[in-house]
Amino acid sequence: MADMNPAQQPGGPAGDPGPVDERALAEVVEFTSGLIRIDTTNRGGGDCRERPAAEYAAERLAGAGLEPVLLERTPGRTNVVARLAGTDPDAPALLVHGHLDVVPAEAADWAVDPFSGEVRDGVVWGRGAVDMKNMDAMVLAVVRAWARAGVRPRRDLVIAFTADEEDSAVDGSGFLADHHPGLFEGCTEGLSESGAFTLHTGDGLSLYPIAAGERGTAWLKLTAHGTAGHGSKPNRANAVSRLAAAVTRIGDHEWPVRPTATVRAALAELAALYGVDADPHAPGFDPETLLGKLGPEAAALVSATLRNSANPTMLQAGYKLNVIPGTATAYVDGRVLPGGEDEFRTTLDRLTGPDVDWEFHHREVPLEAPVDSPTYAALRAAVERFDPDARVVPFCMAGGTDAKQFSRLGITGYGFSPLKLPPGFDYWSLFHGVDERVPVEALHFGVRVLDHALRSL
Repeated sequence: MADMNPAQQPGGPAGDPGPVDERALAEVVEFTSGLIRIDTTNRGGGDCRERPAAEYAAERLAGAGLEPVLLERTPGRTNVVARLAGTDPDAPALLVHGHLDVVPAEAADWAVDPFSGEVRDGVVWGRGAVDMKNMDAMVLAVVRAWARAGVRPRRDLVIAFTADEEDSAVDGSGFLADHHPGLFEGCTEGLSESGAFTLHTGDGLSLYPIAAGERGTAWLKLTAHGTAGHGSKPNRANAVSRLAAAVTRIGDHEWPVRPTATVRAALAELAALYGVDADPHAPGFDPETLLGKLGPEAAALVSATLRNSANPTMLQAGYKLNVIPGTATAYVDGRVLPGGEDEFRTTLDRLTGPDVDWEFHHREVPLEAPVDSPTYAALRAAVERFDPDARVVPFCMAGGTDAKQFSRLGITGYGFSPLKLPPGFDYWSLFHGVDERVPVEALHFGVRVLDHALRSL
């Protein structure tokens, strides 16, 4: 690998300046802003067009000497895949992936145009700034810096920018995994979104959670059956009433605590950081008692992933006020822990009752990745190298990513999109939220950390 003068990488650690230069720091901001300006709003049901963003990314990969391919299941729903050959042909390949689509944004609610990509007061604004066009830009900036410096990673690096992650992934990672598995030949591990960002606690800790698990996706469709009739007459077989009762039972249900291996590992590290005497691996351990002894920020890392969940989100029934419909429909966003699938099914059967049927509207598996692996250790070391105050902890994501689809190919996924954020910056609220934005300095940190991690793996 090529070495460079430390002065070429401002802020780089002594002894490992790496290839990240001033141009890379400028490009990560430019690319984040440029991708935001390309409106790739995914409204669901196929209403999205990622192709302009895919072409933007492919052009910049080609500028780094790579040969990206553009792939579509549906016209306009475009994915980009490229492979960078490593120096060790016997080493397993590594996948780095990010999605190009974003959730909708209502411009009237924002302080800036959500698709302006405006850079103001050292902050890049717009939909996708944290989810996840920032990470896409980091990957582009890193591989282009490598090309300028003549750097190659040890392992083959497969880069994938996907469509449709914000809906079903049927046009994105699902399509790639099912119909183009050869592009990912040799990949054993993958890196993507939602990890290695600063979470400041009220007691002065700088936590950096790295995702090593995801709850499974269980989006449900409920259908209640009854007898249609006039709205003025008594009706004990009212489909709307039956559906409402089932939805209320689901919404009120208290799911039991089921700590997974990833959650136990997170609790063990948090307990040690806070000086709490607790053994999350002991029989009869009560996670919620430990959470009460931690600060709210640290507890929030774990609390949403202690159990399965099912939240009603949509109701559909009837066509006229004075007509009782024969059927009524609801949708429920369910999330399932690793090993919790049987309990989830049994519980839904009981809560829906005999007059309401349920089925999976969309389903994807839960995931766990080892936290005692060399890969996790390298990711931790990369963060700690650039922030000596970092306290890295594993965590399980409450939601899901494209890692679910790529797991079909035997790829173990970690959430790693590094950002050093200032105190008071509410990262969690910006996911799918109003005024989504990312500090320029956080992007610079991310490029340096990502470069170091990818060269270390």
